[in-house]
Formats: sequence, structure tokens, C-alpha cells
Amino acid sequence: MINPDLHKKPATLDRVSHRNLKLREDLNTLHAAAGLNSFFVTVAEFGDACREYPILFLRAGTDAQGKPQVAPVAVFGLSQGENLFLPKDATGALPASTRWQGRYVPAALRAYPFTMAKVDETQLAMCIDESWAGWSQEQGRALFDEKGEATPFLEELRKFTEQIEIEIERTRLAGQTLMEMGLLQDRRFDATLPDGSPLAVEGFMALDEKRYAELTDAEVLTLHKRGLFAVLHLHQISLGNMRWLLERRLGSAVPV
Repeated sequence: MINPDLHKKPATLDRVSHRNLKLREDLNTLHAAAGLNSFFVTVAEFGDACREYPILFLRAGTDAQGKPQVAPVAVFGLSQGENLFLPKDATGALPASTRWQGRYVPAALRAYPFTMAKVDETQLAMCIDESWAGWSQEQGRALFDEKGEATPFLEELRKFTEQIEIEIERTRLAGQTLMEMGLLQDRRFDATLPDGSPLAVEGFMALDEKRYAELTDAEVLTLHKRGLFAVLHLHQISLGNMRWLLERRLGSAVPV
């Protein structure tokens, strides 16, 4: 999955043009997410992500049949471009030594600068973000050996990114079910800052608890068979982290 806010210059990994490419390990790849206030998570990650981030749903257009799509995201900040898990210094710069201030990092972000992209309905191609500053021809982990074959390092990354794509498809189908059943609604988070100014976070969807309470027996069975009761429960748990984000912004959160 290519995220244009993260993968600024995606390119299909090629054993010829990228044969001598190496990934430097002295640079923190997570710094690429410094300007992201949210990031996609699969439903398989809800159990870990819900302990730390609000998990919300964003509208993601429609599929080939015109059905509405949604994408679950872990929220990192309360305004555009704000990532409270990569704190900047007093000058607004991100020090090279800054580490991710959280216990869990979304899988697709951990895979950066690698990802997968669909070639067609059945084929995937491994891609890299050529804009990442950590590429080198001289030092780092090699992607290909002297014969032009993928190194064990690259093979492990390939397996990891392929598994992410499998979970992305499961997540797409889960979101489609929730939308078809009318279980998600547009929501808004409001708070008042210490100086009295209002803060509003909107543009996201969350569980419609009234609709949830009115589920028919047949709908309950559908959710149970598709494993979506747990997904919704973890989503509900995560919403308590909106207040945690506000505290983190105000500097009252305990450092991780």
C-alpha cells in the first residue's frame, strides 16, 4: 500500500537499477512520519494500537462497485501535521536522536521505506520510497548480493510487507461490512484548552452506538462470524486515548 503522505517518491524495486542500493541503519526511518497526524492500521493491529492511540475510521472513497470504503487509522496528533509521538525541540526541529514516544508502531510504518503495490488484481510488486535520505551505494544493509539475488534482509522484508497486504485486504472487507450495516457515523471531538480556546477534531467516523444497540439477531451472527465484535470493542476502548493525546499536547502526559 502506497501512502502518498509517506512514500513521496515510490518506485518499484528493481534488481538492475537498485542492485547496489543499501539501507543505512544510522538514520531512524520513523522520522519520515514526523508530519503525519494519523496512520493506517489493520484490524489485526487493533489489540496493540488501542492501548495507546485513538483508532478512528476515515472515508476512503468507493470501490469498483461504488460501495463506500473506510480506512482505520491510529491518531498521533490533534491537528494537521502534528505527530505527538515524535516531539520536536523548541525551534520546531526534529533532533536526529528523537525516538518514537510510543510502545507500538503501526506495521506499515515499521516497514518504511519498503511497501507493496498492486500490479494487477492478483500480483503485487515490492516498492521503495526513493526520497528516503537513508539510501546509500556504499554503506548499510544490502538489498541484493553480488549475483543480483535478494539478500536474506530483503527477503524478510518482502515476507513482512506481503503479510501486511493480506491484512489490508481483510481490513478493507471488515470496513465494508461495518459501512453496509450502518455501524459507523461521523463524529467530532471537542475540548477546551487551558487558555479557554476551543479545540475540535472532526472528519472521522466512529461506532454508532445507537445502531449497535439495535442489531438484529441475524446481524449479530454476521458480526460474530466475521470477528468484528472484537474489532468494535477495541475501537471503543481506544477512544479514551483522545484525552491522552490532549494531555500529551499540553505536556502533562508521562513520558513513555
